Amino acid sequence: MVDRLEALLAHFSVRAKVFQRGALCGINELSDRGGCGHLHLVRSGEVGVSHGGAEVLRITQPSLLLYPQPMAHRFLTDPKHGADFVCAQLDFEGGAHNPICAALPPFVCVPLAEIGGAQQVLTLLFEEAFAQHCGRQALLDRLFEVVLIQVLRHLMEKGQTRAGMLSGLSHARLRNAIVAMHEGAERDWTLDTLAERAGMSRSVFATQFRDTVGCTPGAYLQRWRVGLAQQALRQGRSLKLIAGEVGYGSEAALSRAFKAQCGLSPREWKQAQQA
Repeated sequence: MVDRLEALLAHFSVRAKVFQRGALCGINELSDRGGCGHLHLVRSGEVGVSHGGAEVLRITQPSLLLYPQPMAHRFLTDPKHGADFVCAQLDFEGGAHNPICAALPPFVCVPLAEIGGAQQVLTLLFEEAFAQHCGRQALLDRLFEVVLIQVLRHLMEKGQTRAGMLSGLSHARLRNAIVAMHEGAERDWTLDTLAERAGMSRSVFATQFRDTVGCTPGAYLQRWRVGLAQQALRQGRSLKLIAGEVGYGSEAALSRAFKAQCGLSPREWKQAQQA
């Protein structure tokens, strides 16, 4: 079976930084400032979750709450006893343009018991969070990154991803073509060769891809290639070198695709990022 997450995580990483360990009592608010997402683990206690002042959820069992992109939210717990939390900020490389971040719903809540294979990691994470061992912060940060990967697995395996890349990666056949694009962006992909990878006819593949992912295979491939180019530009690499690595025959061809995708030339985009 193809590894649906390997190329994604290799090219577009995510880092976690734990900032809360212990009880939260009463009302606690987290803002959407700072440009980061959040991953919260509720170990015990009852929690009301509010967005924009309205309660959207009441948690009564150990659960995970994922906010991939910045989003203001509020927790309401018992003023005296509170609820035990371990919380981390999430920094997706490329921010909102990170393909993993962009493909996830704005808010995800999953009972911890439903996340397959996560029990040992969660047990270790909670033990470290509420102990005083050396290296605790570094270990917790890495464990949160592992938990995030397990959540992504869970969402894909349970079909709980919205239309987009992760929905395509959840599809038994489309995922073969999508992974091929991810792992070989430099190749001269055509609709025929991608359909062959998916084991589908050309017409069925094109229709199924559009209905599941929300765009044509060609548009998806361009978006992936431009995303790789953006990552390389952030690293200070030259457009001339990048072009061949992401499947364009010349710097001019990449520039045209880049502007069609982003509305800015590579130079303008880089200047905007630096500003």
